[in-house]
Amino acid sequence: MKKAWGIMPDEWKAILAESGLRPFRADQILQALYRDWIDDWDKATTLPKDFRERLKTDFPFTRAETLEVSSSADGTEKLLLSLEDGQTVETVLIPAKGRFTQCISTQVGCAMGCVFCASGSKGLVRSLAADEIVAEYMAGRKRGDITNIVVMGMGEPFANYDETMRALKIINAGRGPNLGARHITISTCGVVPGFKRLAAEGIQFELSVSLHAPNDALRSYLMPVNRRWPIDELLAACREYTLATKRIITFEYTVVAGVNDSRACAEELAEKVRSVPMAKVNLIPLSPVSHRPDMKTPDEKTMLMFLDVLMKRGVQTMLRRSRGKDADAACGQLRLRRLGGC
Repeated sequence: MKKAWGIMPDEWKAILAESGLRPFRADQILQALYRDWIDDWDKATTLPKDFRERLKTDFPFTRAETLEVSSSADGTEKLLLSLEDGQTVETVLIPAKGRFTQCISTQVGCAMGCVFCASGSKGLVRSLAADEIVAEYMAGRKRGDITNIVVMGMGEPFANYDETMRALKIINAGRGPNLGARHITISTCGVVPGFKRLAAEGIQFELSVSLHAPNDALRSYLMPVNRRWPIDELLAACREYTLATKRIITFEYTVVAGVNDSRACAEELAEKVRSVPMAKVNLIPLSPVSHRPDMKTPDEKTMLMFLDVLMKRGVQTMLRRSRGKDADAACGQLRLRRLGGC
């Protein structure tokens, strides 16, 4: 069954024609969906009642019920959403001056197994369909006008490439929500085949790569995906991507006390990322997760040392402050939760 939020805006006329419905109704549908922001066909009052009944049967809305809202002292909110099959995902809303960012999940759980990330601690249950990802966005939009999306929640976007891209194209579409491509950032842990596919899309989505280590030994320990696509192969894919698209890649580097926080790591990281044209680095202090109490947050002095080493070696670097830690909503803290408990 086709779901309303899983249909590209430019597909509606053909779908309606196939169903024997009049194509001019497509404009009314798009107005209702993405200008009136309805979540129930009965609210589409510009459409005839009998037509609304048919839409309910042929193109129902995806249900993503907000079960719980966790609020942080800094204004960040984490929503726990229940999907139609009873699975749950988490999405995060981050207010800031001049922007309101939503962190989107693409899978229930995660198969990548990064040691410091709660999302993969219980493995992958399933990938989300495009309409479920859009339903996440719609749940967030009920709480404010979303200006930016970061696909950095639960799951690996490139492991659910087709559904993730369909959802983002719907959100980006001019006759849809019309969120600009440069306001949408996709984050991958390094699933190399996804780079060529994204480059071929010709869409100016931003790309972020979770690196977290400067060499294979350390990265394979922190991120099992490195055993499949080692760091030199990953960086080669990054270079090809930047040359093909002329787009900047941001490398995310979560700093873990006593693990990847040494001056030697910083120096080695600088050499690695300088091989990628226009690359920049986001340094992120580890957000603690309950399943790895041995992983500790570095102190401020260490973070500033790391920043100084990178910048002195000509690497554009930003020190990012994680938001929502006290609500378990910061980077790496989203986790697989089931109804009735964790």
